[in-house]
Amino acid sequence: MLSLLGEPEADDVAWLSDVATRGDADRARWELRYARRSAGLLSAARDALDDRTASAVAHEIGESWAKDRNIAAEKRHAAEQQFNARHRAMAQAMAARSSPEPTSTRLGRALLTAAGATSLSAADVDHAGAIVAGYLEQANASLRQVFGTATLPENLPPSAVQPGAHGSSGRR
Repeated sequence: MLSLLGEPEADDVAWLSDVATRGDADRARWELRYARRSAGLLSAARDALDDRTASAVAHEIGESWAKDRNIAAEKRHAAEQQFNARHRAMAQAMAARSSPEPTSTRLGRALLTAAGATSLSAADVDHAGAIVAGYLEQANASLRQVFGTATLPENLPPSAVQPGAHGSSGRR
């Protein structure tokens, strides 16, 4: 799950700094770190057949705050609170299924808003959405590597499967 805790690409930091954080590269880096961690948690909750996967990811993210050398000890609680606020916004964006906008657009808007963007061009929202969508794909691949890929019987819907009964981990 190390990919969930990885550093954002320098080009993404520079771009977000230009369009949302008024040149503050450190804030842009943090917003992208939060987005990556949130994408990991969202992916685990969305793609798992049982709660253990999301719980394991949440636990790993929770422990990461204490180990993160980028956070001063006295700022850890603030970093967790900021992450929680960003994660709630990302989760709401992901869950807004009645919206006519694609999920990546909603996620891009959530990232830009959290980063402080005041005017959101369609191109910037699309770019931010592509970044978050990439994080979701990376998280999904990483989680499949750690937890495996479940196989479902063709005659049963996922809701009818008992956790751990099929596949290697309860992931689809």
